[in-house]
Amino acid sequence: MNRSMKSWLVVAAAAVLFLTVLERSAHAATPLPSPEVDEQPTAGTETVVLAGGCFWGIQGVFEHIKGVKKVTAGYSGGNLKNPSYEEVSDGNTGHAESVEIVYDPSKVTFGQLLQVFFSVAHDPTELNRQGPDTGTNYRSAIFFETPDQERIAKAYVAQLSAAKAFSHPIVTEITAYKAFYRAEDYHQDFMVHNPTYPYIVINDAPKVSNLKKAFPNLYVNYP
Repeated sequence: MNRSMKSWLVVAAAAVLFLTVLERSAHAATPLPSPEVDEQPTAGTETVVLAGGCFWGIQGVFEHIKGVKKVTAGYSGGNLKNPSYEEVSDGNTGHAESVEIVYDPSKVTFGQLLQVFFSVAHDPTELNRQGPDTGTNYRSAIFFETPDQERIAKAYVAQLSAAKAFSHPIVTEITAYKAFYRAEDYHQDFMVHNPTYPYIVINDAPKVSNLKKAFPNLYVNYP
């Protein structure tokens, strides 16, 4: 294949990807129904660990939510202690790229976090992948830490499934939390430090834009 043909194919692929992103973004700007089962607003802080593809975008989304105190990128759901990014990427540790969210339930509830998670943060119908990333390390998962979190998460998935909110089945794992390991420093706040990075522009920046459109009452600038 000559160079001009290769260049044309690259441009065509980029155009298709761009149109796909626009289509997904337009759809994702519509919030899903509020959870019918949720926790009661209480003082203090709680923690939840979620996985939904590359942690750069998931961290970027949840850092823009009212009541969220801290979001850390890391690894959860596997068996290896203190894994490295390379080890997790090999797909042999059982870990998923995840985020640990510390939040104030008097300002934002677990159910509301799940509503954002399913509405704009990722596609819960993609099995072991998100967008261009494939592998079990990019799976969709909720690692519940309390019986209440398990109850609320299962009820919300059942609610969305009954409402046929998605054209394909939800494949999100709901599994007990075992451990969370902080990712390397260069992964933390990657979206903040690299806003023009092509992966961020194509895959993650639209998620934050959709958050602002769909959940204006929850959206805040970086604290």
